[in-house]
Amino acid sequence: MKALWIVIFWVVMVWSGIQPKDSFTWFLEVLPALIGFVVLAATWQRFRLTPLLYILILLHCVILMVGGHYTYAEVPLFDYFKEWFGFERNHYDKLGHFAQGFVPAMIARELLIRKQVVNGAAWRNFLIVCFCLAFSAFYELIEWWVAALTGEDAEAFLGTQGYVWDTQSDMAFALVGAIVALLSLRRWHDRQLQAKGIGHV
Repeated sequence: MKALWIVIFWVVMVWSGIQPKDSFTWFLEVLPALIGFVVLAATWQRFRLTPLLYILILLHCVILMVGGHYTYAEVPLFDYFKEWFGFERNHYDKLGHFAQGFVPAMIARELLIRKQVVNGAAWRNFLIVCFCLAFSAFYELIEWWVAALTGEDAEAFLGTQGYVWDTQSDMAFALVGAIVALLSLRRWHDRQLQAKGIGHV
């Protein structure tokens, strides 16, 4: 699994870096994936995650790389969806922000359980959702700071496409992603944690 994960990651990364729509945007979008790769490599031996987490992280990285290659406003498949369903904009960025809540929620869940940070599933889930919403808001601040520093060069990175409520809807999609992850993957995640010798979760 490790070798396949690495191959998929770097094949998509190399593809995304070949003549991207905007080189500056590409760098900004794939940087979190590169940072994630370094963190996973550094922790592989001493704090190995469950297989589910590695799959989710890889999927999130692919979403970032695809968005970086085309820019989030111009991913072809979602342009087709725009035409088919009569949307006013390309909604690939909403997939990205949904993943921004969905994947970090499961990462946070694993860390909180394994480190025994919080007792009780209800409080743990509440804190996970709060963390994901805070993370999403912080990312929106990063987008604002980049835009303020670089001006027009950051337009593709922001990807607002003229939508006045883009920031708020981005955070809402991350919030929904976190909740959906906790509701849909809890049992699968628990089984994998128990397989690692972690008892009551």
